[in-house]
Amino acid sequence: MTTVMFDPRDPAFIADPYPAFAAMRARGEVHLHPGLGLAVAVSHAASSAVLRHRSLGRLWTDATPVEAFPAFNLLHGNSLLETEPPRHTRLRRLISAAFGRDHVERLRPRVTRLADELVAGLAEKIAAGHAADLLDEVAVPLPIAVIAELLGVPTPDRSLLQPWSNAIVKMYEYDLPPELGASAERASAEFAAYLRELIALRRRRPGQDLVSDLVMVTDVDGGKLTEDELMATAVLLLMAGHEASVNVVGNGVFALMRHRGQWERLVADPGLMPTAVEELIRFDPPLQLFERTATAEVEIGGHLLRPGEKIAALLGAAARDPAVFDSPNALDVGRKPNAHLGFGAGIHYCVGAPLARLETAATLMALIRNLPDVQLAEEPVRRAEFVIRGLRSLLLTR
Repeated sequence: MTTVMFDPRDPAFIADPYPAFAAMRARGEVHLHPGLGLAVAVSHAASSAVLRHRSLGRLWTDATPVEAFPAFNLLHGNSLLETEPPRHTRLRRLISAAFGRDHVERLRPRVTRLADELVAGLAEKIAAGHAADLLDEVAVPLPIAVIAELLGVPTPDRSLLQPWSNAIVKMYEYDLPPELGASAERASAEFAAYLRELIALRRRRPGQDLVSDLVMVTDVDGGKLTEDELMATAVLLLMAGHEASVNVVGNGVFALMRHRGQWERLVADPGLMPTAVEELIRFDPPLQLFERTATAEVEIGGHLLRPGEKIAALLGAAARDPAVFDSPNALDVGRKPNAHLGFGAGIHYCVGAPLARLETAATLMALIRNLPDVQLAEEPVRRAEFVIRGLRSLLLTR
């Protein structure tokens, strides 16, 4: 196995990591990255094995020093994403039972209507001769409104959600500055306190929302989610749902504008929308890295891992593997099959994937109806983070 070192803070790498991934893949499926302190899988086969192998688990380790991150650790240590069987099995069964109560279908008309309203507002600004930011006007407010409605957050409180999400997800990056860690802990504490009040309210007065269903759902043996597990679930849905949807839309529309023929193809044939959404998730994934820890000795892509050692699937690298995808660097809105790993794989496959797909499709359909001739006003500003890949702004015109 070779040792490689891409710098996740290098602006050139952040702008386009895919050539570096291709060079790594040409030299082997798994590499040691001393800077990240773990091995990284860059082929589709190795990344899929990392996500699926039952000797590789999501083993939560508290952020340290633990006394500085009590709320952050509480929310994540009780999360479906950070647990393994048998606890994970119990949590996923309960959460899936609540989430499966027609919530996505219930929200479909609301998501479609809201996407149309937001894009219509974007179109008005552009018609008035102003470049307008797709992120500020559409991609950010849409998932926040949808998640707030899903969770039953009262309208006056919904403005709290985005700042909390933005602050907390910074903790997933490497070499985080201390001030951002402190901000993530404050946001975690504030969100936890808010959720305790919301849960208490839903126990007294259940509504047609996911928190009410999570409060009431029981396992086959009568077991329920603990309050800490319920809070962790709500936080996971906010962060995963918000960040994934914002960045799939932002990265995806940017890619469509840069590959103009594919945008025009989609405008001419909106029936391609299901495959287009999957292709946008593959082409520039919103989540680039997902860690696992060995619970037993296991070999991935020729690299031997011993218990306690970490490995990460580089999802963006897997998405451009020519062994799986024809012309992997080309955007193809009609691509079939499309075995991307953008929502994970195995037991940790994203429970909110149907909602993210719905929001992305609704946004693109609204753009097709309102702004079929939309184009970039200028090159976008990309966020400096590597793990959560997205844009700071995406100014559009016509």
